[in-house]
Amino acid sequence: MIENAVKRKLAQGLPVVGHWISLPSPSVVEIMAGFGMDWLLIDTEHGPASGERVEDLIRAMQGTSVTPFMRVARNDPALIKQALDRGAFGVLVPLVNTVDDARAAVAGAKYPPDGIRGVAGTRANRYGADLPEYFAAWNREVLVAVQIETAEAVRNVEAIAAVPGIDVLYIGPNDLSASLSQFRRFDAPEFRRAVDAILQAAKRAGVTAGYHTASVEEALERVEQGFRFVGLSTDARLLAAIMGTTWERLRQGLPSRAPR
Repeated sequence: MIENAVKRKLAQGLPVVGHWISLPSPSVVEIMAGFGMDWLLIDTEHGPASGERVEDLIRAMQGTSVTPFMRVARNDPALIKQALDRGAFGVLVPLVNTVDDARAAVAGAKYPPDGIRGVAGTRANRYGADLPEYFAAWNREVLVAVQIETAEAVRNVEAIAAVPGIDVLYIGPNDLSASLSQFRRFDAPEFRRAVDAILQAAKRAGVTAGYHTASVEEALERVEQGFRFVGLSTDARLLAAIMGTTWERLRQGLPSRAPR
């Protein structure tokens, strides 16, 4: 049975929260997936994972409730096809700036007649054993998320949101703020207006708005604001954060505990 649990939750109006995977370590993924988030997204735009290692990362999620997604390096049907063939249940496509970009992302993710994804027996369908069932369900179950991360994309966001097959408009705040000449000035009026325009466009089109956050507090604030596909940091940043906290506490405590 091919079923995308994240799409089921979104259809019910529920928020889904997950993390990004930037370290190509199946052990890290296995540890994280054991905590029961909704999804994990393997980043192959900036992260080093590729080829069979991507399959290993997805295998590390098996046996859990976590849905695997993947950010492709660019809006290329070959890369989208490979991500899905390896077992991702959806893709996040960067730099979607126009309606044509959005249509291309959808086409790359779906089988004919809705798209151009090639049909093959791959890991995603037990190397062909489940291909008929997989093919019949896929266009309904795949999640297509596009990144709205430039000023051009914000200008076109209403039309992008209306493209059939788009499920999520996802904001990467660093890239969006940089494109608006307000890098990491997330309280700047220009940035706040852009975020609101994306959120409202998603609501009007009946699709999901997504946002990449850096803390639990921000994730909860964005959910309250209306974002329902929320990324909560990355594996590397979570590791760095706990290491920073741990070593700060240790350094503060050492002077009082050291032998005199």
